[in-house]
Amino acid sequence: GLSPDLARIVAGNLATMDTLTLEQLSKSLQRANNTMLILLAGVAGVSLLVGGIGVMNLLLLSVTERTREVGLRMALGARGSDIASQFITEAVFLSLLGGLLGTVIAVCVTMSLEGIFQWSTEISLASIVIAIIVAALLGVAASVYPARRAAELEPISALQHE
Repeated sequence: GLSPDLARIVAGNLATMDTLTLEQLSKSLQRANNTMLILLAGVAGVSLLVGGIGVMNLLLLSVTERTREVGLRMALGARGSDIASQFITEAVFLSLLGGLLGTVIAVCVTMSLEGIFQWSTEISLASIVIAIIVAALLGVAASVYPARRAAELEPISALQHE
């Protein structure tokens, strides 16, 4: 059922097909697997970067909107470290919530694709834990600048902010 040109190409390569060993096939599959792993790691890295920037922008907006609140808390005796820890805690909470929600969505999508395409998939508990830890670390890293900015506000100018 092949076209004559394609049949000639396949027939011409059959002699070399016999010399293909399992080791060569294994190496070829390993190279393909490594390539896919690198591509997926690149996509994950870009996604983490974009997510971190989003969390940082959200916190900067929160600091700007709550400048009077921060000024009032500082005027009433809150230290800069208290203000910074509040914003860092908020960022970690948001990031953990996003990580948990993303994990639930990923598990649901994976199970759906497994059912639709009859694929065999496995989601390890270690990968879920690592994903949630990375989300928390992302929250901490993205919140350092906004928290420091909020902690360095002067109470008087913060209270006068509109």
